[in-house]
Amino acid sequence: MQRRENYLYVGMDLHKETHTAVMVNCWNEKLDAIVIENKPSEFNKLAKRVNKMAVKLGLSPIYGLENAYGYGRSLAVWLIEKGYTVKDVNPSLAYDQRKSAPMMKKNDEHDAYCVATVLINQLHTLPDAKPEDNHWTMSQLVNRRDTLVKDGIRLKNALHEQVSAAYPSYKKFFCEIDRKTALYFWKNYPSPGHLKNKSAEDLMAELKAVSANYTKSKAELILECVQNDGNTIRDYQASRDFITQSLVRDLEHQAVELAQIEAEIEKMLACFEYKLTTLPGVGNAIASKLIAEIGDIRRFPNADKLACFAGIAPKSFSSAGKGKDESNKQGNRELHGLFYFLAVSMVSVSTKGKPYNPIFRIYFLRKVSEGKTKSQALVCIMRRLVNIVYGMMKNKTEYRPYEPETTKQQA
Repeated sequence: MQRRENYLYVGMDLHKETHTAVMVNCWNEKLDAIVIENKPSEFNKLAKRVNKMAVKLGLSPIYGLENAYGYGRSLAVWLIEKGYTVKDVNPSLAYDQRKSAPMMKKNDEHDAYCVATVLINQLHTLPDAKPEDNHWTMSQLVNRRDTLVKDGIRLKNALHEQVSAAYPSYKKFFCEIDRKTALYFWKNYPSPGHLKNKSAEDLMAELKAVSANYTKSKAELILECVQNDGNTIRDYQASRDFITQSLVRDLEHQAVELAQIEAEIEKMLACFEYKLTTLPGVGNAIASKLIAEIGDIRRFPNADKLACFAGIAPKSFSSAGKGKDESNKQGNRELHGLFYFLAVSMVSVSTKGKPYNPIFRIYFLRKVSEGKTKSQALVCIMRRLVNIVYGMMKNKTEYRPYEPETTKQQA
């Protein structure tokens, strides 16, 4: 067991441009404070200042970083590489420490002092900071992909606003506004005025170069819809045509970037050697998000801890021996959403009435028949999925469904 009086505690309040450090002894006495810039050349300055104080007092330095995986990640990596002990302090713990003061105050130095106080009080329970490059890189790739997807939705909505004014019936000839043929059409014919004197044969030949299965009947449908829509040309139409063409260029560029980022994610997935994509309903996008949100699976001793982290396991609220288990609204909400999405897909039924996953569908119906609501039954599915994902990541195994004879007969 580590003895608290043997350490010099260094609490760090981390920001984008600067970090504030406060040195405290085991009796919560503030000894020194220093502000450094957030760059590797300044980290050595911090270490020298801390080591000088540690040698003077005959103590060993130990660092507590408020969220070692955000702005302080570079500092955490540097300190660990130099052999220092670094603890990750959850920001909520520092916030609770700050609120517990009789008169609450807020500044960088006091925040760093609160981090140091948490480090002293919870020395034996705080996790070591382990900022690994592979999980961090995967998280960055996933964030970039999510940004591109959101940008694509925003661009498609903006394009719909422009196109629906120029071609009110466009959905009759292009079911999806961002298909390759549709984007070519909007780029070259942003408004009906550009189709003047255009025959169905000419339009078919032009669009067939983009999509080989384009027929004359589709080209005739476009011209017929334009004719039936009437005159949609308004003043300053040229400026609106420019907007449409600009949006198309952005969508084309976004599609190229998205394809490249997905290829990079697929390459990164191979480095982890997980076989999450063997689980039905899990593709590269979901697998990469699971890895990014869960991180190193070894930090969870069992599946129960992972379920608590994802906010799926219920929490017990009681007093004087009375109370009940309630749904957990805390935990990682992104990870919770992923497991919810997977659970819904597992129990869904196709348009032909065939379940996508008969085993999970039967289990879901059994829970409903036992008196649980559909939402509660979905939580049961999510909890089972946590067990499966944990086992697959822990042992790096493929998905192997358990099918007892009764389940096979029911399926």
